Amino acid sequence: MQKFSHDDYKIIAKKIVREGFLSIFSYRLKHRLFAGGWSQEFDREVMDRGHAVVVLPYDIKRDRLVVLEQFRIGALEQEDSPWLIEFVAGMIDKPDESAETVAHRELEEEAGLQTDKLHYALTYLSTPGGCTEKISVYVAEVDSSKASNHGGLASENEDIRVHSLPRQDVVDLLEQGKINNAASVIGLQWLQLHLEQIRQS
Repeated sequence: MQKFSHDDYKIIAKKIVREGFLSIFSYRLKHRLFAGGWSQEFDREVMDRGHAVVVLPYDIKRDRLVVLEQFRIGALEQEDSPWLIEFVAGMIDKPDESAETVAHRELEEEAGLQTDKLHYALTYLSTPGGCTEKISVYVAEVDSSKASNHGGLASENEDIRVHSLPRQDVVDLLEQGKINNAASVIGLQWLQLHLEQIRQS
């Protein structure tokens, strides 16, 4: 369906604007146009913060989900609170590290849980208009009764409160707008669509 590929744009120049946890690059480029020919040269800035993994810890037997509550700097201007309700998540820190390895590590670090069954859901670009980040979503079959009360690493300034809730209560939080970060919304909606498939597997 897609008409163009990597052969249909040209990078004229690329430079580093800022390098760090959130690196920013400036591009000058052009690309082919649907109507034919090439665009004018134009400038774009893009942020590179690496790629991430999100895990929905789901207890099939009890029909419960484990969710996390933690402070997020990007939510400071929220009306109610910058402490968000989320699922387990973490960054892929090393070039040779697999998303599955990160999923298992973060599940243990943030919720005190382990899993023998990790279901891949999907991978999506979080904000492709200005960020390179890709997020891979998994559903982990867990025993929710073994979830810790608190999680996270002090060395990473993480302070996480862990909740084990009936799945329908989590869906209700989504519908009430209490779960409003993209990764959790997308992951929970995927689980709702594929719930029977997960249960039967």
